[in-house]
Amino acid sequence: MTEREFDLIIYGASGFTGRLVAEYIYQTYGTDNLNWAMAGRSEAKLADVRDEMNISSAVELITANSDDPNSLARMATRTKLIITTVGPYQLYGTDLVIACARAGTDYVDLCGEPAWMRDIIHNYSDTAKDTGARIVLSCGFDSIPFDLGVLFLQNAAKESFGHTLPKVRTRVRKMKGTFSGGTAASFMASMSRATKEPEVLNWLKDPFALTPDFNGPPQPTGHKPIYEDDIGSWSAPFIMASINTKNIHRSNALMDHAYGEDFTYGEMMLTGPGDAGEAAANGLANHNPFGNNPPKPGEGPSKEERENGFYELLIIGDGLNGEHIRAMVSGDKDPGYGSTSKMIAETAMCLLQDRPSTQTGGGIFTSAPALGTALITRLQGQAGLKFEIEDS
Repeated sequence: MTEREFDLIIYGASGFTGRLVAEYIYQTYGTDNLNWAMAGRSEAKLADVRDEMNISSAVELITANSDDPNSLARMATRTKLIITTVGPYQLYGTDLVIACARAGTDYVDLCGEPAWMRDIIHNYSDTAKDTGARIVLSCGFDSIPFDLGVLFLQNAAKESFGHTLPKVRTRVRKMKGTFSGGTAASFMASMSRATKEPEVLNWLKDPFALTPDFNGPPQPTGHKPIYEDDIGSWSAPFIMASINTKNIHRSNALMDHAYGEDFTYGEMMLTGPGDAGEAAANGLANHNPFGNNPPKPGEGPSKEERENGFYELLIIGDGLNGEHIRAMVSGDKDPGYGSTSKMIAETAMCLLQDRPSTQTGGGIFTSAPALGTALITRLQGQAGLKFEIEDS
């Protein structure tokens, strides 16, 4: 990569999540040893956010806009890396991926839109490989705690048993927080596309939709409540399983099937034991998580609500000969905003500082093959996440 003016640019910095990312970058890394800028469609709004967040005027403001691909191309040539929080990505993100892939610029986003991701992988992987651009998708609550949680468990399994485990399931044990307006908008945009393109429904159902050259064994569906004796709890469908499972299978494929070609993975949400747990599981199975009035992009919870949020994941691995191990991943802020803004920021910093290049060069990645344990270390040290083995 030729010398660039900036280390990173936050695109969408005047939006709700983008401003949280900018605030975190400034409070954590400042400007002395990191040259970064804020970008968006309105310089005036960017200036307002910079003032509201008490960010130094040394942070430059850049006007760029998804309606003007040339502005995105110019922006991509000025920086080593772009963080983008501008979604839905299927509506506003393609030209930025193209710009970064062509310019050899690293890129991280918060995408949870598997049909769009499938398009990006198919259309732009070769360009990114040629230029060395590292395009890392889904760098927020979907799917970093899940993707890195499985990697963490499998690394522990190799230490304990000498091999990875072919069967892994994640259960959301605790969660307090709200889905972001961007998540709701992305879901609705995906459904809208599916009504026009019937094949998209098949992609949304296929756990291997993001591994175009591999189709593994039948996978757990997680579509109906079940009782799990070994946990002592009912489990209900978890809305984010659709994107997380696809990303984890892509991670496995990109790591030369480190978890095995017979690997199975599923996600659900724990609701507790007994009749109450069963009733809660059935309620969640029929519940619209976005409600009748979902948050809009640019809207979000108060600082107090973000600070009081949390989540905890239980990850269970089983082997063919009785091997068993459990891991826990937790976050100290609400998943959709507080924790997500820290995760995407640390992903960017990990690319810049810990992994200035990858052995595989450029391409379109998920977090585990792109950054692995280096990102786990950062998230534990900086972003309020914990990764722990509970038993084996």
